[in-house]
Amino acid sequence: MHHGGIYEEEIAGKAYDTRILRRFATYVKPYRAAMVVVLLILPLVAACRLAQPWIIKLAIDDHIITARLAGLEGIAALFLGILLTEALLSYLEVYLLQSLGQRIMADIRDELYRHVMRLPVPWFDRTPVGSVVTRLTSDVEVLGEMFASGIITIVGDILLLIGIVSVMLWMNLKLSLVTFSILPLLFYVAWAFRRRMRQSFREVRARLGNLNAFLAECIGGMPIVQAFNRQRDEARRFSELNASYRDANMPVIFWDASLYAIVEALSSVAVALLIWYGGGEILRGALTFGILVAFIQYIEKFFAPIRDLSAKYSVMQGAMAALERIFALLDTPEGQGASGKGLQGKIRETNSDSGFPLTPCPLSLAPLIELRNITFAYREGENALENFSLIVRRGERVALVGESGGGKTTVTRLLTRLYEIDAGNIFIEGLDVRSMSQQELRRRIGIVLQDPCLFAGSIEFNICLGDEEARQRVQQAAAIVGANRFIERLPAGYQEEVRERGSNFSVGEKQLISFARAVAFDPEVLVLDEATASVDTASEQMIQEGLRGLMQGRTSLVIAHRLSTIQDANRIVVVHRGRKMEEGTHQELMLAQGLYYKLHQLQFNVT
Repeated sequence: MHHGGIYEEEIAGKAYDTRILRRFATYVKPYRAAMVVVLLILPLVAACRLAQPWIIKLAIDDHIITARLAGLEGIAALFLGILLTEALLSYLEVYLLQSLGQRIMADIRDELYRHVMRLPVPWFDRTPVGSVVTRLTSDVEVLGEMFASGIITIVGDILLLIGIVSVMLWMNLKLSLVTFSILPLLFYVAWAFRRRMRQSFREVRARLGNLNAFLAECIGGMPIVQAFNRQRDEARRFSELNASYRDANMPVIFWDASLYAIVEALSSVAVALLIWYGGGEILRGALTFGILVAFIQYIEKFFAPIRDLSAKYSVMQGAMAALERIFALLDTPEGQGASGKGLQGKIRETNSDSGFPLTPCPLSLAPLIELRNITFAYREGENALENFSLIVRRGERVALVGESGGGKTTVTRLLTRLYEIDAGNIFIEGLDVRSMSQQELRRRIGIVLQDPCLFAGSIEFNICLGDEEARQRVQQAAAIVGANRFIERLPAGYQEEVRERGSNFSVGEKQLISFARAVAFDPEVLVLDEATASVDTASEQMIQEGLRGLMQGRTSLVIAHRLSTIQDANRIVVVHRGRKMEEGTHQELMLAQGLYYKLHQLQFNVT
């Protein structure tokens, strides 16, 4: 585990707000009715705020200065009514914006999750889990904050600012020009801060993704960390990442505080200019005291949204950085052939001398599975399989054996299209698997891995995975593999809760549950990848009995290191360094005294 390398996320280059916002607007479109209501509320709120200083001006000039108290109570009641109206409208505005933001966030999270489910497995090999989780959680959460206090409220602020400028110019042109003399400086400051804050927010989101990626890896591997006494070293690495995230936030804090302070200072300068020039105008009789008070009120209302601009700008810049990362994930190409639209990518067809056609062949003539001249590499220049061919007929049990890393598991990954082949062809009943949808292909193949994967939920859910057809076969499937013997002894039986990663079950019990899962989905082809490697001898004997029933009538492809488990296979294929070296029954291969014979001698300590 380390904090560099794969954890260093790319920080995006120049972003175009209009392009990003136009794309984001597509998620708002289904809720345009609520958006229209909010947009109708905004000018009403602005009108209420604009009316308040004007009413105070009337009270001062027409009643307080002239000592005419008659009618003052009416003005006070009107002022109170406007305040209450503003409060009610503001409540509706905030409620609608918050609920709208939550709905949009839920839609984006749904789309992101569905997209992640369709991404090719190699993408997950090179992408830290924490980085993906960050995009699905905190990056999306920023968008809700943008709705609550950002993008829409800015429209209301603009309406208010336009209204204040118009009213002030109408009330007194000279006083307005004096007050607004600082606006060019204010606009320059806002423009200058924009680019700096955007880059800082990109840094923050990238560093947060790095931190989450490290946490996901370290917590997932905590038994290893503790077993090898690496707590102090991992704590040091976490401190480095944590400090990196902290340091990335410092420029954001600096620019945020600086913008707020500058706007506050300019606001004070505007009030000072107003008092200086307006006081002189009052002394000359060219201005009433009520107008000066109203101007001061309008200036305070004018600079209030601008003072909040630093906070809102922080929210908007954070949202833009989050949207860049979200859309970058959504733009990641999905797995090849996911929709079953035919052959895709840069895969080369390899035609063998047998002239096997690409169109379906009659079942009586065609093997169920054929891998023809397959070449594949996880990394360029390092072939995991090279010119590999294999035929599996319906009902056969074929075993793949060989050294670790020789390419056995790669065969099953290519068969299920978790990875796409670089060269060659894979056929099922004469059809190239790349012409099938991945969903159709994987419905026909059941897989049991060496490390069983269980999910939080009940045992029943872990066997059927929520599929209603499979749910009907849960208990029967458990009985076939012998899992019912321990499940039915549990307090809640099939409804017993499975903790995270199945920590409340033994390795053997988890494997039995995964066996039952494969049976419940009733696959045509069964792939067992070291399926009994983690099971004790007593459990293995019970499982072998269940597997014999499971494999009856099914085509099985078995990967095994323990040669005792596959001696009764119809054929055994020895895979060495990505090539098929030997093929035959156990007796045939033992008589040949080749690689299989040597593996057998080593495993059983025969001299």
